[in-house]
Amino acid sequence: MGVMVLVRLGLLLCLLSQIHATKRATTKAFTHPGGMHPQQQIDFVRTKVSQREQPYYDAYTQLIKSADAAFNHSTHELADFSVPGYYVNATMHQKNSAGLQSDSFDAYACALAYHLSGFQTKYADQSLRFLRAWAHVNNKYSDYDGTLVMAYSGPGMVIAGELLYHYHGWNPVDQQKYLQWVKNVYLKASNEIRTRTNNWADWGRFGSILSGYLLENSTEIAENIRLIKKDLFHKIAQDGHMPEETKREANGIWYTYFSLAPITAACWVAYRATNENLFTNFTQGTASIKLALDYLHYYNMNPNFWPWYPNPNKGSPSSWPGNLLEAMAPIYGSDSFVDYVKAARPLIYRKHHFAWTFPTLMRTQLGDYPKK
Repeated sequence: MGVMVLVRLGLLLCLLSQIHATKRATTKAFTHPGGMHPQQQIDFVRTKVSQREQPYYDAYTQLIKSADAAFNHSTHELADFSVPGYYVNATMHQKNSAGLQSDSFDAYACALAYHLSGFQTKYADQSLRFLRAWAHVNNKYSDYDGTLVMAYSGPGMVIAGELLYHYHGWNPVDQQKYLQWVKNVYLKASNEIRTRTNNWADWGRFGSILSGYLLENSTEIAENIRLIKKDLFHKIAQDGHMPEETKREANGIWYTYFSLAPITAACWVAYRATNENLFTNFTQGTASIKLALDYLHYYNMNPNFWPWYPNPNKGSPSSWPGNLLEAMAPIYGSDSFVDYVKAARPLIYRKHHFAWTFPTLMRTQLGDYPKK
């Protein structure tokens, strides 16, 4: 009898543990805008801009310049987003990648400008011009780098659609066409690579969780959180280095950044969608996201000490990894990250990939944003 009681008690505790784990990963009610830029954050930044508080006001002015420039840009949609390997056909790789990257940035900048400029519809309409072009024309991706480049270049297109979700000027037929494009092309590409071992997986998961929120798919959100937790400490070693990325010879520092940018962005969306905090509440031994960021920060500032390859390429405060460290500084309360980037503010990262594109303007924060 006593054994049966213990068995039942054990089963009950196991069940309660599973319920608790499920609860932590359960998506909150979907509200739009959400995902990368929840309404709380937008309201907070709008207040700072209206008060002309720095560095927000200068960052806002920079955003508006970027959004205004988009009015003169053509769209670059392709029916088949074909991106050959860089070392196979560098010219075509760069040309097709650059077209989506330009449109993704412009759509994102204009959608954000719509919210922060007092809802000037000219910005929303310009953003929709880029979204509409891709949604109505693009139906596939192909060649060696098609999936990866779609995943890391396309987030701006998804974030823009999220920001404009309730925009009254978005024709319902066009909006449905766009949502179908996200589901059938962008999300599909992201999911195809999210189980890889290196930064391909990180971009796939970020693209997938962004899309999952936009499409109100809590299953996708939960699966991406599961995948992040499953192999995070295969990606991050006990000293903070990232074995899959540091082996990339002279570009080891870049690839460390290129992995951490989508990991942290996906964790940000996860946190805002479910309240699960992988930034500070998920560690293994000494390994953590913060330790990996510190490792990147230290060796980017001291590349001569980089132990993996002589004379590695390094970034800068005004580019990478400045954008990532600017975004992470408020989450970790890191004065050293702030000291690294403050002279380069306001930061916009406008090329190639879109995880932390407007990090000075769109301040991250754990917990609720202040009301005033």
